[in-house]
Parts: sequence; C-alpha cells; structure tokens
Amino acid sequence: MTAPILRSLKDLRALTTQWHRDDETIGVVPTMGALHAGHLSLVETAKKECDQVVVTIFVNPTQFNNPEDLDRYPRTEAEDANILEPYGIGAIYVPEAKEIYPDGFSTTVSVAGLADMMEGPGRPGHFEGVATVVAKLFLQTQADKAYFGEKDYQQLLVVRRMARDLDIPVQVIGCETVREPSGLALSSRNARLSTAGIEVASKKYQVMQHVSEGLRTGQAMDSLVEQAQSVLLDEGFTEIEYMELRCAETLELLTHAERPARLFVAAWVEGVRLIDNIPVLPA
Repeated sequence: MTAPILRSLKDLRALTTQWHRDDETIGVVPTMGALHAGHLSLVETAKKECDQVVVTIFVNPTQFNNPEDLDRYPRTEAEDANILEPYGIGAIYVPEAKEIYPDGFSTTVSVAGLADMMEGPGRPGHFEGVATVVAKLFLQTQADKAYFGEKDYQQLLVVRRMARDLDIPVQVIGCETVREPSGLALSSRNARLSTAGIEVASKKYQVMQHVSEGLRTGQAMDSLVEQAQSVLLDEGFTEIEYMELRCAETLELLTHAERPARLFVAAWVEGVRLIDNIPVLPA
C-alpha cells in the first residue's frame, strides 16, 4: 500500500490520533530527504519495532549556518516516496514551512554542554535548529519511538537530552552507521564527490580503525592523532577539522580509552565536509 503524503499538521494529527486510539505504537524517522540506504535501515528497524511508521521529510533552514549548503541540499520528494513504497509505512510527512515555523514563530530549543563542542563552534545555531525542529516533529507526530543514525552521534545525544529534559514521551533510539564496503559512511553529501573523491573519502575509515586499535592497546590519543592526520592529508584530504576521542555518554574529551568512547573525525574532500565516528572499547 502506498503511504499517503501529508503536508498539514491537521491531517497528520488525525491519522496519528486514530492510531493511538487503536492502541498502535508509532515510530518516526526524521529526515531531510535525499534518502539512501542509511535512512532505509532506520525505517526497517522502526517497522520491526512499531505498528505504524512515519517518515518525515523537511529540509530545515534553521540548522544551516551556510545559505549555500541550504540551497545545494537535494530535494527529491518523488524519488524518496518511490524508495519508501516497498516498506509499507503508515505515512510520509512533508510539512509546508508554515506548519513548522508559522508566522510570528519565536521559540528555539538549545541544549547546553553537548552542543558546545565538535560540530557546535563551527556551525553556530546548528544544534538549536536541530533541537527545535525535532522537538516539533516529536510533538506533531505523537511518536512513541524515534530513530536516528549513529553517524551523527553528537546530534543523537543532543536530541536524546532534549527529549528527556522537556519530558517529551518518546524513546530516542540510535542505530548503527551504514557503510559502503570500503567503510565510507553513507551520507547525502557523498553525492557531491567525484569518483576520485569517493576513493579518498573511503581512506578515513581505515585510518580511524588504526587509531582505534592503538587506543585499545592503551596508547594515548596524542601519540596517535598527529600521524593519523598526516596520513589523511597525504591520501588527499584538504583539511582535518578535528579528530578527537570523547566519552560515549557525555562527550567529555578523553586522552585514553579508559571507558566506552567514540572516535570523532571531521574532514574535507573536494570542498565537501564529511563527519564520521566509530566506537572505541576501553583499553
């Protein structure tokens, strides 16, 4: 059955309210469209765990600090709807901007601490935009569970903290990053890379694994990061914005893998900024 495409909050609420009356659980997969296998893995997990699934597609302007990035972001609604058809979801929610940001809208949600590092300083306002739009989507869909990829791990923790702090009754579930056979994390931004750029970008995962292995043997992050960054630059990356080891729960900066941690990297290839992270087990 083809999922209806809903554009108004009124139509969405009519459907989700009926689902709850029927004692059905609702899962939501928030996206900005341009769907790939990573998004679809979230949909698959949501389908297994929930009676009904809503996929939202909204290119959120408030989380872009660079207007050019917003203009370049692909809008592929028809293709996305076709991709989702085999999954038998309950609805696709493609809200008009006025449904998210009505005239006079003046409220923002910010998450102090978790949003103040890594992606935060270089993208002012980004996490406020994310937290605000996701809070609205949680409330609009009345979802019981929400699914996010671990590739955007900092975003996952920000959203989880936001929902907890605001008492929004939704369980925020992180799902493992989906990768190409080369290890390259799937991302809508990969489409902006040439074939040679894809090959360069794929080297990052191998370097991250090497650093992770060193950390698991008890080596210090400082002793590993300089060489790792040098290798990436030699392979064709133009800039390494950061490579950091942080606590998996608090994002506290770590020097050793003394507790469950994540290794985070942001780097540039062919003018495209790519982020990734992998888990690091304690030494």
